Amino acid sequence: MELARGVARGLRQVGFEPICEFVLARGLRVDVLALGAKGEIWIVECKSSLGDFRSDRKWPGYLPWCDRFFWAVDATFPRDVLPETHGLILADRYGAQIMQLGDETKLAPARRKAVTLAAARAGLRRLHGQLDPSAGL
Repeated sequence: MELARGVARGLRQVGFEPICEFVLARGLRVDVLALGAKGEIWIVECKSSLGDFRSDRKWPGYLPWCDRFFWAVDATFPRDVLPETHGLILADRYGAQIMQLGDETKLAPARRKAVTLAAARAGLRRLHGQLDPSAGL
């Protein structure tokens, strides 16, 4: 979660609004989803160790849901094992820097709308939960 916090801070600095621990679809919970000012959708998968990266089998399922996919790792992570076609974010709990954008694959308009609405609804639900914790959200 510490990497996700730094990633969220870094994404805000480059004009993206992040939401952490976002469920795209059944069985697909991303670490960070971010929306850009022009409707771009980025997904960031945070990896705290090489073992975490090697054991993860879910991340290919995230690719059809975003325009760009990123790995976020800390300074000690062996970056040479990460796929070169994806973006790379170097992060810690305090911030992040985009090191590589990676390939862009534009989403179909219907999927973009669905993801954008789902992210907006999740964000609003979380905000309301903070304002009214007893609402049972």
